[in-house]
Amino acid sequence: MDALILLGSFFLLMLIGTPVAYALGIAALIGAWWIDIPLDAVMIAISSGVNKFSLLAIPFFVLAGAIMAEGGMARRLVAFANVLVGFIRGGLSLVNILASTFFGAISGSSMADTASVGTVLIPEMEKKGYPREFATAVTIGGSVQAILIPPSHNAVIYSLAAGGSVSIAALFLAGVLPGLLLGATLAAMCLVIAKRKNYPKGDVIPLRQALKICADALWGLMTMVIILGGILSGVFTATESASIAVLWAFFVTMFIYRDYRWREIPKLVHRTVKTLAIVMILIAFASSFGYIMTLMQIPLQITTAFTTLSDNRYVILMLINVLLLALGTLMDMAPLILILTPILLPVVTAIGIDPVHFGMIMMVNLGMGLITPPVGGVLFVGSAVAKLPMETVVKALLPFYVGLFLVLMAVTYLPALSLWLPQAVLTK
Repeated sequence: MDALILLGSFFLLMLIGTPVAYALGIAALIGAWWIDIPLDAVMIAISSGVNKFSLLAIPFFVLAGAIMAEGGMARRLVAFANVLVGFIRGGLSLVNILASTFFGAISGSSMADTASVGTVLIPEMEKKGYPREFATAVTIGGSVQAILIPPSHNAVIYSLAAGGSVSIAALFLAGVLPGLLLGATLAAMCLVIAKRKNYPKGDVIPLRQALKICADALWGLMTMVIILGGILSGVFTATESASIAVLWAFFVTMFIYRDYRWREIPKLVHRTVKTLAIVMILIAFASSFGYIMTLMQIPLQITTAFTTLSDNRYVILMLINVLLLALGTLMDMAPLILILTPILLPVVTAIGIDPVHFGMIMMVNLGMGLITPPVGGVLFVGSAVAKLPMETVVKALLPFYVGLFLVLMAVTYLPALSLWLPQAVLTK
């Protein structure tokens, strides 16, 4: 009955249009009242939820990504990717995937990736003879890499939702191989489609121009080295690397590239703060919701239910995948991580799944949800950038859903994909 009151009130509030963050907070208050817990305890849980040093990584990474997205870095990364693979048949689709890899490793945001890379490449691909819907599908599919490749904001949120027991550095490293596998899978699909439909080849860029483009993009690519190199060398933590990334992004944008006007900076910071306010409110209220769930022993009950269904870890993982895929189409990624991690983490640890490995399973599942109707945030952004109906984009995305599903199965049932790099680097 306790679970029915808490979860029922949450879903009822969602159905009547209450924003997710406030639905979580109000449901937590209702749950506390039902089990006769002082409301002061809920308030303490709310404040404790955002009183964590590691959370500072999120605003810094978001701000760094925003500066780079609007400061001309996306255009330079596209040009750099074009030097590497643009001359192949269907090369511009590969450029799109590779640019998303580079930009995702800087911004950590699929939406920023889609908006930045899509604004540059969707019109360019159409001009070169690619269907607009195909260009949009490639952009949206490729942007899922940003969820896996460090510095992923969602990895930080997962670490927080896991109670801080999972290292952010381990999660960052765990996402490298799955992210590269996803990019390689989508690139292979683009090559097959390009050959079958005879999409055009690009031109080979002259050596002198190519060297200039590479030198210009190097400043932006250095951000990846600063973030990962600093963390792995032990020079600074993930949170400190985020603040260094902001300083580097500001320096490169304002003093090297000089494409951004100083008077635009307050507006950029204002937009970033608005985004972060929503995220931090969500994290705070989700913490109180998780606190009440723990008091009601809901995670324990769900763990018991799953292990009763089957004692086979592969079956349980498939059931969890189905659950995550279904919920990912109905809710945004961050709230689902905050709600489901405290529920499902005990289930997977009970069957011997490493929490870092499970984090990657969750990222791929919910990343697919971001590009799947009816509530796919990245799908909406891509459709808006391309000025195409969502139905048209979804139809073009169908082959890419297959590729993403294959990557999901590999990440789920090949733990080494997620765990080899963290174990090799962090256990030395």
